[in-house]
Amino acid sequence: MLPARPGTPPDRPPRRLASAVRRYPLVAVTLAVGLLTASLGAAGQPVVARWVGSAWALLVAARLAVAMVRELRAGRWGVDLLAVTAVVATVAVGETVAALVVVLMLTGGQALEDAAATRARTELRALLERAPTTAHRLDRAGTPVDVPVAELRAGDLLLVRPAEVLPVDGTLVSDEADLDESSLTGESLPVTHRAGDPVLSGALNTQQAVVVRATAAAADSQYARIVAMVQEAAESRAPVVRLADRYAAPFTVLALAVAGAAWWWHGDPTVAAAVLVVATPCPLLLAAPVAFLAGMSRAARGGVIVKGAGTLERLAAVRAVAFDKTGTLTSGRPELVAVHPVPPWTADDLLAAAASAEQYSSHVLAASVLAAAAARGLPLAPAVDAREEATAGVTARIDGRAVVVGKRAHVAALASGVVEQPLGPGELAVYVAVDGRAAGTLVMRDHPRPEARATMDALGALGITERLVLSGDAPATVGHVAAEVGITRVHAQCLPQDKVRLVRDLPTRPVMMVGGGVNDAPVLAAADVGVAMGARGSTAASESADVVVLTDDLSRTVAAVRVGRRTVRVALESIWIGMALSVVLMGVAALGAIPPVLGAVSQEAVDLLAILNALRALRPGADER
Repeated sequence: MLPARPGTPPDRPPRRLASAVRRYPLVAVTLAVGLLTASLGAAGQPVVARWVGSAWALLVAARLAVAMVRELRAGRWGVDLLAVTAVVATVAVGETVAALVVVLMLTGGQALEDAAATRARTELRALLERAPTTAHRLDRAGTPVDVPVAELRAGDLLLVRPAEVLPVDGTLVSDEADLDESSLTGESLPVTHRAGDPVLSGALNTQQAVVVRATAAAADSQYARIVAMVQEAAESRAPVVRLADRYAAPFTVLALAVAGAAWWWHGDPTVAAAVLVVATPCPLLLAAPVAFLAGMSRAARGGVIVKGAGTLERLAAVRAVAFDKTGTLTSGRPELVAVHPVPPWTADDLLAAAASAEQYSSHVLAASVLAAAAARGLPLAPAVDAREEATAGVTARIDGRAVVVGKRAHVAALASGVVEQPLGPGELAVYVAVDGRAAGTLVMRDHPRPEARATMDALGALGITERLVLSGDAPATVGHVAAEVGITRVHAQCLPQDKVRLVRDLPTRPVMMVGGGVNDAPVLAAADVGVAMGARGSTAASESADVVVLTDDLSRTVAAVRVGRRTVRVALESIWIGMALSVVLMGVAALGAIPPVLGAVSQEAVDLLAILNALRALRPGADER
């Protein structure tokens, strides 16, 4: 019979076994030493068996002792002292098998925790594994040429075949495309896009080949930012894990006290060794990181990227939420409802001048002005020396004229004749001046998001009653939107520094800030938890935030809080379950009812139970279904 070729199914188990041995060498050596010790004992060499098993157990204990000293020097107290004491104690009383079981428990527990964490990272790793490395760039003749994704630049025409992932952000050139955006937004159904629609890197093309014009290089695309955030999230360490470490000091004292009392009462050091064996929960306390990785994975499945494990704990404790208005509480797509030119300007000339200046702005209102001009077929003129003052307005020189577009205060400071525009409920005005004189106003209306009111009700049901709006718009406009969505506290006409001050001075803590514009970046960084609406928000906001909502859905902020609360609850449950069961086993062992070997096996079962409990954070809670 010919041997199976490498890569065929018969070859896989040995390769997997070899990979496991390389990944967990201490576990492999401990199992090998255990088999050797058992073989020597069966062969009538109990002394040699005891020496071999004891030598390996003490070697692992010495390794743990070195790690323990490093942790103590770093100011962290763990339960390594109990582990070292348990190994030394079982060796000293001649319980070599128990010593090897404890070593297997320690090394195997770490391997088990690592395997569980790997499962918890599945959703996060899926984003990384989907990242394309090559793209089909169309040359001048329209022929696709495979090039590395890193070589793509804005303006390149790309062919994306069915079942391929969009490599960079772009604009759809083909008439229509059905894209699976589930890995980005959590939306389970394909989304239909038309020619001219923006499309995001990381989306999966489902049915037919399409042509896309790149609008950004790979490093600047949405998918690259998500990957960077995922990598940062996977490497973070939550404060609650340090909280578990703090329980180590009293728990260690308790375990040593119970072991000493058992030794004194029974006069048998073996009983004390059994107590120390069942009080060795090192892998158990590592179950908390598994819970947090599972929580981040659960959030990612719902289109919410949580940048750090510690953010989940702060999300769980949130007691106040502040919202930006435009693009956050509202749809972010204000519609032009009226144009009021000042003679000799006409409505079309005024709108064209405003749009020509606004094409250099990143504010959401600029996109609406440009859309209104495009709808009327108005041509845009190039601008010279265009400048934007965050949240205030834009100044530019167009066709030799100085054009100012923005809020009344900003325009009035640079031009004369600026008169307050009467507004109806929910309306806002964009003021325009040319060459130092008022040229007119554009009246727009931005509607609240359809899910905004339900989001406020859901936050209230979670006990978050402190809700406020921080906006740079006029009081009447902000107040109308706030009333529609159910918020009573309103701060209008806020500059970025005003938002930062208001959030920092808010007495109810922790506070979550939800925004998405460039001007929100400072306050998102200043809040206890900054949440960026990243589907259409700015890169600056997404990078400064702790949480990024990838879909254009405000209700995902509530989902983020729920995931945070469930994750913390599951993590703490894992800690307390392990501690409680260890204390019970210590009591039973102190009565002399558990020999060291059985105690070690029992503690391994406790570790497994705690880690499996931590993996519950992967599943939605009752309030998330």
